Amino acid sequence: MPSQRVKIVEGGKLVIPAAFRREMGIAAGDTVVVELDDGELRVRSLAAAIRRVQARMRELNPEGRLLSEELIADRRAEAERE
Repeated sequence: MPSQRVKIVEGGKLVIPAAFRREMGIAAGDTVVVELDDGELRVRSLAAAIRRVQARMRELNPEGRLLSEELIADRRAEAERE
């Protein structure tokens, strides 16, 4: 989608063009995630931000490994040592 010029209105509000909102799947009242990266403001829908984190966690956690079970086992081992 081509870039568009938008204005910052009173209170620092930025109006996201309707076509961008439709493409991102966001509507009035939705929560978005914003980040500043090397001088650029990035806006993601909350769903997109969650998908990104989940994908990153899948990269870090080998398949078949349940971290919750490892945590429970660690807690039980600590309890036995006490």
